[in-house]
Formats: sequence, structure tokens, C-alpha cells
Amino acid sequence: MDDQLAFYPATEARRLVAEREVSPVELVELFLDRIESLDSKLNSYLTVSADQALADAREAEEAVMKGGELGPLHGVPISIKDLEMSAGVRTTGGSLLFQDRVPDADSAVVERVKAAGAVILGKTNTPEFGLLGHTQNRLGDHCRNPWNPDRTTGGSSGGAGAAVAAGLCSLATGSDGGGSIRIPAAFCGVYGIKPTQGRAPLYTGTPAPPFANHFSQSGPMSRSVRDSALLLQALAGRHANDVNSLREAPGDYLAAADLGARGLRIAWSPDYGYGTVEPEVVSKCRDAALAFEDMGCVVEEVDLGLDSPFDAFWTLFTSVSNARYAALVGDRGDLLTSYGRDCIESGGMVSGPEYARALGKRAELMALFGDLLDGYDLLLSPTLSVGAFPVGEPPAEIDGRPVDGFWGFFPFTFPINMIGHPAASVPCGFTGEGLPVGLHVVGRWGDEETVIAASAAFEEARPWAGRRPPVS
Repeated sequence: MDDQLAFYPATEARRLVAEREVSPVELVELFLDRIESLDSKLNSYLTVSADQALADAREAEEAVMKGGELGPLHGVPISIKDLEMSAGVRTTGGSLLFQDRVPDADSAVVERVKAAGAVILGKTNTPEFGLLGHTQNRLGDHCRNPWNPDRTTGGSSGGAGAAVAAGLCSLATGSDGGGSIRIPAAFCGVYGIKPTQGRAPLYTGTPAPPFANHFSQSGPMSRSVRDSALLLQALAGRHANDVNSLREAPGDYLAAADLGARGLRIAWSPDYGYGTVEPEVVSKCRDAALAFEDMGCVVEEVDLGLDSPFDAFWTLFTSVSNARYAALVGDRGDLLTSYGRDCIESGGMVSGPEYARALGKRAELMALFGDLLDGYDLLLSPTLSVGAFPVGEPPAEIDGRPVDGFWGFFPFTFPINMIGHPAASVPCGFTGEGLPVGLHVVGRWGDEETVIAASAAFEEARPWAGRRPPVS
């Protein structure tokens, strides 16, 4: 089959399957062939479940031929981030500790992907437990960017970003606890949206006592806005086994993609008050923000005047990581990555007063962004401070100024996890080195529809999906 079919929108692939113009088996075989020929350059997949994918594709084909009711993703090949438990398919969590783990049950995300009729190709690469903003672990080589394999994909959904960009799946699931959908979306030149906190359930598939989940949220990554809207529709909604999932009904996300942007009031911030950004990235993103004026929007620059909230974020993030993983690690800490061990151990040293003060900072941040978005429909900024950096070498300096080597390149993403609002990264251009740049689109709490509407309007005005990376 023509490799160009691998880059068709998922919405179009689903239509072709339903109208019997393309077989799900043919689609899956196409993607498996592409993974075999290209992924040695990228390391985007940790596990390829070829036999299971072909068996599922044959079942999907049989359902089409029988004329039965088809799900919204019927026959569409998808990848699953390897933090999601998948029954009968290896799930490592990006950790050497679990390199041979094969779960007995599906997570809520996998359960809903299957219920929608998608065919799972395999599990994509992630840093250990998703605890890093770029994708490296002890299971193998770094995950590499299809626009330049010497550069990072970002993380923690780095494998998903690379696989989508290179045409190694139609769609991908990611998850985002500090930017982990939006960072690789920006570095890899694809679209990704972190929904409102609690919009998509995070139930692992195994009953367990509930734990606090302030930040992490599963969501879609794709080459088009409508494809992400389609997948988000399948993922969203309350789950009885996730006490953190939202009770309110999801919106109509596919319909939102047709609403347009005219009349929106949009705030633009180049730095949130504390971020350090490469001038080339700021220039690309400012130009993209101003493009909304041509769509009939009001765009105004705002001075957020923030100091970095990272210390409060890290207090809460590491505390939850310790609660979630310390018992699983037990006395096998020697198998952890250095960053995984540091994160889990740091969380174990957080005191009650420190945790309470961090929650207070989170509440303060929620009030500040809430007040801002009382007057605006959206807030725009760069998604990241730089283009994709060399693998394993996050910048310690940006635009001649020192930055934190851990979070300095993603100052705009983690605060939005703290407030729980929906946010997306939209491809908006390339650096002089040919590396993608992302525009960060933040909406009001619970309002994925406006984020999607604006993203789709921008995509129509400045299409990006037709440009393919060198490794594709």
C-alpha cells in the first residue's frame, strides 16, 4: 500500500474502513511494516504487539463485512503510552524494574480505546514512570526525534510524539503531569491536548486504595486537531473506579473543531513573567498569536508577573510519586534511573507543612489564572523555550541566561497542570535548524471546546500536517 495512507487523518482512515475502501488488516500491516523499517532510528516503541494487532484487525474487518455497528475509532491503528496497563501486552512503565511485566487487566484508557474499536499496535517509549521531560530510560537507547534523530523528542510521551510525527501510527495516547503531552507535541511538530484535570480517567485496571492526583491527565496526540478531538471523545467521561474523574458530561469535541475562532478574546504572554525563551521561538509564537487577529479575534499582550511556582509543583509532584511508587520499588532501587530514584526519594522527605504550603501556592495560582481568564477566552504563549535539544542534553542556558537544567525548557507547561485547566500545543512553525515550534493554547477550566475550536481554526489558517519529517 502507498505509504501516504499512513499519514491520512484518523477520521479519514475510519471512513475508509467503514466504507470498505481499506481493510483494517491492510492498515495494520502498513504500519507494522513502517515500524519495522523506521523505528530502529527512533526507538519510539518499547513493545510492538504485531500478532495481537493483526488478530484484532481481522476481527475489525469481520465486523465491517457483517455490517455491524462500528465504534468511532473502528479499525484505526493506535499506539498506547507504556505507562498504561494493557492486558496480555508487556507494560514496562519505562522502568527496568518492570521490563518483563505483562498485566492481566487494561487501564481505563486502554479499555476505552478498545471499546471505540481502535487497533493497538504497541506501547510507546517513556522515561521511567513518566518522571522526566525527555525520553530516556534504562531499557535501551534514547527516543529520537524524526525531524533530527540527534535531537530529543521531549517527554514523557516522547515515543508517542515520535510515532505520530513519523507516521508509525494514526493516533497515540499520551499522559501529562507537567507537560508530558505538550512537550513532545511541540518538539515533534504534532498536536496534543491535555484535557481538564479529571476529564479522562486514570484507573490502572487493578483495584487499589485511591491516591491524590493533582496533576496527571491522559489525552490524545495526533497530526490533526480533529483526530485528537475524536480520540478525546472516546477517552473522556467519568469512570466508577477513578474517584478523581469528573462527574460532568464531556462536551462535543468534534463539533467544537468546526466552531471557528471569530470573536474570541485572547491573551498573549511571551514569558509568564519568569520564563527564559530563545528569541527565535518567541518570534514564531508571537507571529502565530497575532494570526488570530486575522481570524476575527482580539489579541492583547498581558503581563502575568509570576515568579516560578516550580518549587511548589515539585513538592506535590514528588510526594505523589513517592506514594505511588515507593512500595513498588521496595529494596530494588538499584534498578531505577537516577532521576526516578531522586524523585521518589525527594517525595518521601516532604513534611506536612511543606505539603500544605505547596497546596496554598497551587490555590493562589488557580485564582490568578482564573481571574485572568474571566476577561479572556484563551491564554497563548510558547509551549517550550527552545527547539529540540541534543538527546540527553537539556539546556543549562537559554538566550545567554542560566536556567534550571530540569525544567528551564518547559516553564509554561507545569503551571497549567497545577491549575488543572485544559491546554494544547499547536504546531506553529520551524526554527532555522528545521525543528518544530509549538504554540501553547490554555483555556478556562472545563472548556476543552474553545481550545479545540481555536486550534482547529489556526490549523485551517496555517496547515502543518502536509510537511513530513526526514525520518518518515
